[in-house]
Amino acid sequence: MSKPVLGVVGLGIMGGAMAEALVKAGYTVYGYDVVPAAMRRLKEAAGHPLKSAAAVAEKSDLIIVSLSTTQALDSVVDDICASKVSKDAKKIVIETSTLPLGDKEAAYKKLKRQGLDVLDCPISGTAVRMKERAWTVFVSGSKSAAKRVDTVLRVFTDKVPYVGVYGNGTKMKFSANHLVAIYNVACAESVNLARKMGLDPQHVLDMFGNSPIIGTGVMRLRMPFMIDRHYEPPTMKVEVWQKDMQVIGDLAKAVDCPTPLFTACASIYTSAMAQGLAQQDTASVSEVLANMAGVPARKTTRKAARQPD
Repeated sequence: MSKPVLGVVGLGIMGGAMAEALVKAGYTVYGYDVVPAAMRRLKEAAGHPLKSAAAVAEKSDLIIVSLSTTQALDSVVDDICASKVSKDAKKIVIETSTLPLGDKEAAYKKLKRQGLDVLDCPISGTAVRMKERAWTVFVSGSKSAAKRVDTVLRVFTDKVPYVGVYGNGTKMKFSANHLVAIYNVACAESVNLARKMGLDPQHVLDMFGNSPIIGTGVMRLRMPFMIDRHYEPPTMKVEVWQKDMQVIGDLAKAVDCPTPLFTACASIYTSAMAQGLAQQDTASVSEVLANMAGVPARKTTRKAARQPD
C-alpha cells in the first residue's frame, strides 16, 4: 500500500523534529508554522512548507498538530474548518499538544463537525529523546483511527499505547508530567545534598542513574545539566514547563485531588522564573536550591551541559 501524505502544523521543537523524522522515513510531508525560520528548516529537510494550516489539511491524509498555546490551537482549528477539506476524505487529525483538556475537547468537536476524525495523542518525552526512541505517544480516540496512524507514530517510537477514549491521552500525559515535575526537583535536591556533604555529584549519577530501583530517565537526562551547572541548550524551558504546571494543578483542583508534593515543587519552578532562568532547561531548578543551601554561585563560562549517554 502507498504511504499516506502527511501534514505537520506547528514546526517548533517537537513538531519540527517529527516532520524531519517523517521525511527521513520516506513520507511526503507538508507543513506550516507562523515562524518563517521553522518553515525554512522544513524546506531544508526536504519537506514542503505551505502558506496555511488549511493548505496543509487539504494536501494531507493525516495531519499532526503540535502547538504550544490554546490560542494557536483555536486559530489552526478555525483555519482547517474554513478550508476545502472534503467531509468524505477520511482525513485524521493527530493532536499532540499538551493543553487543557477542555480546550482540546472543544477543538475535537469543531473538527468532527467538519468531517475529520480526531485523535488525542500527547507525547511524553523531549525532542532529544526521540532520537533514542524513548518517547511514549499516548493514543486516545477512535480505535479504527488509532490503527490507521499506528505505523506513522512508530516512526518516532515503539511505545504507542492505545489508552482509550478521546482525552485519556491528555490525562495520561498529565500523570506523567506530574511525576516529572517532582522527579526533577528531587534530582536537584540530591545534587545539592551531595555537594554540601562533600561528594562529587557525578559519582551519585554514576552510581544511581542506571539503578533499576532509583534510577530514572529524568535523572539521566537532567542531572548532567545540574552537575555542569549549565542549562543550555534546553530540552524543556522553564517558562514552557510553567504552562504544564498550571494545567496539571488546575485539573487536580477540578477533580478534588490533593497533590502536596507537586504543589511544593511548583514554588521552586516559580523561583527559577524570578531568578532569570525562564529560558533555561528545567534542570536549572538546581540553582534555586543551590542558592537556598548557600552553595557558591556557579561560573558563567562553563561549556554546554553534556547530553546523557
